[in-house]
Amino acid sequence: MEKPDFIALPSHNQCLELMEAHGMLPNIREHSFRVMEVARFLGEALAKAGFDLFLPLVTAGALLHDLGKTPCLGTLTNHAELGAGILEELGYPHVAQVVREHVHLDGNILDPRPLREAEIVNYADKRVLHDAVVTLTVRFADLKVRYGRTPEALARIQATEVKSRVLEEKIFAPLQLSPLDLLRVNGERGNGAQCAH
Repeated sequence: MEKPDFIALPSHNQCLELMEAHGMLPNIREHSFRVMEVARFLGEALAKAGFDLFLPLVTAGALLHDLGKTPCLGTLTNHAELGAGILEELGYPHVAQVVREHVHLDGNILDPRPLREAEIVNYADKRVLHDAVVTLTVRFADLKVRYGRTPEALARIQATEVKSRVLEEKIFAPLQLSPLDLLRVNGERGNGAQCAH
């Protein structure tokens, strides 16, 4: 898919205001900042490797990926869809699509098309447990304990884990990095850098 000439993005302050306006809990905010750091790290590495990624979209999508999470706690509402809907109403359809796909990607992970911004954010989210960068094994062990309460839920989590491992291979194949290199982001605590330039 060809990138449009203009992509509307919220400013850094608008990102923070949206988090506040939608009651994002402090722990979810910290998680979001860490996902943003991982996504930006990967996005920059992939851009250096020649991938055509719009890094401000990666950053904004990562920062706002859980915008709908707090209102959905304790409900069956899909937080990715709620967050995407909020962003669409505000005129940010590209950010909305990244948010929509942060739990489950649209399409086939084996699709030969180039890596997309949504894939970077989806993977970054799968690598952050609370506010720490961890391996996929650790993250999915936690997800199975917290959310795998029924056989159906556990099967969904296991299927997502398989897809995440395929995505991990797709992301790291062109890089001179390994998935374990992301763990060093834990030592580089950021300050919620700008979500758009």
